[in-house]
Order: sequence, then structure tokens, then C-alpha cells
Amino acid sequence: MSSPKEEVRNLETIPVGALGIIPLKGCRHLGEKVDQYLVNWRTTRETEHADTLSFAGYKRDTYILNAKVPRFGSGEAKGVILESVRGTDLYLLVDVGNYSLTYSLFGEENHMSPDDHYQDLKRIIAAVGGKARRITVIMPFLYESRQHKRSARESLDCALALQELVHMGVDNIITFDAHDPRVQNAIPLSGFETVQPSHQFIKGLLENVKDLEIDSKHMMVISPDEGGMNRAIYIANVLGLDMGMFYKRRDYTTIVNGRNPIVAHEFLGTSVEGKDMIIIDDMISSGDSMIEVATELKARKARRIFVFSTFGLFTNGLAKFDDAYEKGIITKVLTTNLIYQTPELLQREWYINCDLSKYIAYLIDTLNHDASISDLLNPSERIQNLVNRYKNNLME
Repeated sequence: MSSPKEEVRNLETIPVGALGIIPLKGCRHLGEKVDQYLVNWRTTRETEHADTLSFAGYKRDTYILNAKVPRFGSGEAKGVILESVRGTDLYLLVDVGNYSLTYSLFGEENHMSPDDHYQDLKRIIAAVGGKARRITVIMPFLYESRQHKRSARESLDCALALQELVHMGVDNIITFDAHDPRVQNAIPLSGFETVQPSHQFIKGLLENVKDLEIDSKHMMVISPDEGGMNRAIYIANVLGLDMGMFYKRRDYTTIVNGRNPIVAHEFLGTSVEGKDMIIIDDMISSGDSMIEVATELKARKARRIFVFSTFGLFTNGLAKFDDAYEKGIITKVLTTNLIYQTPELLQREWYINCDLSKYIAYLIDTLNHDASISDLLNPSERIQNLVNRYKNNLME
């Protein structure tokens, strides 16, 4: 399904340093898939500089360095790196949302929280001890990204975390679909990229649904709220579709559980009758809002509803989505493997998994050569090629 341009990247520049990857325990599976791509590409890549000192250690059986974070019986821990990192171009992968991991706390089983994962990341950075040539943190789900702005006397956790990482010697931070990209203003002199997985969503949809008519008469893109407009605008523009949005009308005279209750989801846009819908958002938390929006669209006689969401948290389980699927409210839900996915989710008939491991491998491979990643950050050309192949029945 990948275009020739996407498959082969011409990386003739000298690497910044010997490549090293440390996926923290919660991100081990994704890190191993990324590593396999890099091993395969570098085994077959020909370069005229291959025998020079700058390319020493360029082809290896694995780029994953041996590191661990053991814990004491009290729950305290330490970061340990079991091989040399001196002079390496180091990439640390962390999934702060992997709640499946546990550790012993005074004999009790304790599930790891985002705070635990973030602390483990800092332990590994501390264990590096400033000996790496460069440190890049790939944190797909940005730690504390939902606490990104101050609306009362409250903490600004995400901004503090970014500043802390930079202070510890991190050169670049790569995240995916940050809840609010403006949080990078906290570290204006350091590298920060928030990547959109738009190409992978569209690829996942086109590979799994065979009878789509991709034009403004038959499809529409929906933003479930005003905050996610940019995502919807990009998808709509690149596919040549109309866009609509919902906004939450609240009762500001009443406070329930600390918030103003939502009175109604108001829709702005043209008629959705008979059209397939793409609802796009950064995350599915409990899923209530997403199902409410889908229900509203169905009431307006929309046809099929496809949900794109970078992070499928499903904090209240999968039952609501099972029910919505049974009732025909949603057709497919697409989320990525950038965070932990339960085995139950992967088996659901309504679920499509969008694998980002190859894309992360492209980013690491390109950055290690200090080459531009601008074409990876803007996938509009690759999306156009994908759509053209779909319309011409050339999809494998």
C-alpha cells in the first residue's frame, strides 16, 4: 500500500551518532516493531560511506539498548542502563498510558499510572548521565496533555514536564496529536513536534472498507467540538470533502460535579442525510461524547459513521461501543497502537487498528541522519496517491 517514495528514503548524510533506542517497559512491543524496520532497512541500504568511521555500527542486529527500571519492595525504583551510551543518538520511547503494567508495593499489586511511567522516563535519562550525543524522547501520548492551560488556581503539569525534560538534557520531544500544541510555548528554544496520523487513518479506512465514494456528495468530515477543528479541516481539505462541527451548549447557571452541564450538542454544517461521516478527535476517553455526536448525526439521517481517534483510552470499557455498533450508530472505530490496546479491543468487529511503528521508524531513521522530516509531517501527497489508487481499484 505504500508508495515507492515512501518505501525508500535517500539518506546519504552522515549519522549524528550511533543509533540507540530504549523503549521503556510500557512501550516495549511498539519499540521492537520499530527496531525491526530499522534493522531491515539498514541491512539492505547501500551507501558509499559505509566503510568510514562515521558509519561504524550502522548495521546491527538490534538498535535496542539493554536498560531496565527495577523496583524495591517499598515501590521505589532506579534506572539502569547495562551497556555504553557514550556518543549515541538516543531515542527513548514511552507510553505513559499503559495501565496494564504492575509492580509490588509492600506486597500489594499496584498498577502503573502516568506519573509512574513519567518518573521511569526521568530515571533512564538520569542514568544516561549526559553521555549521549543527543536525546530524543518519543512520547506519543503527551504526559499531562489534558492539563495544558490554567482556568483557575491550578497546576500547569504538561508545561512543567516539558521544561523538566529539557532541563535534564533532552534535545527533542516528539509527540502525536497533542491535545493543544501551544503547550510547546513552555520550551520555545527546544525541539518539539506534534505529529498527526492522518495518513494512517485514511489508509486504515480505505483498506478495510471497499465501497466508499470519496467526494463531497457522499462523505463529510465532522469535528465533535470547536477544539478539534484543525484536524477536521485538514482531513476535509485533503480529501475534498465538506466539514461540519458540533459545539456543546451548556447551562452556565448550574454546576453539576464541578462543571456546567451540557444542554445539547448543536450542529453547524450542511445536510448530512445519506452521507458517510468521518468523526475525528484526538482521543476517546469514556467515549460518551463521541457516541452522543454519532447519535445526533444518525438522527439527522447520516449513513455510516467512521470514528478516527489517535488515542483510544476507553476508560469506561467497551460496552458502550459494542451497544452503539449493534444499534448501527457507529460502523468502525479507528485508533492507533501508540498507546496500550487491550486484547479485547483488538478482537472487536467494529475496531480497526492503525499501526504507527513503521512511521516512527521513518522518523528515527531520518532524524538520525539529521535530514528533514517535513515530508513526513505533511502527508498530503501520500494521501492523494492512496485515494487515487483506491478509486482505481489498485489497493492490495
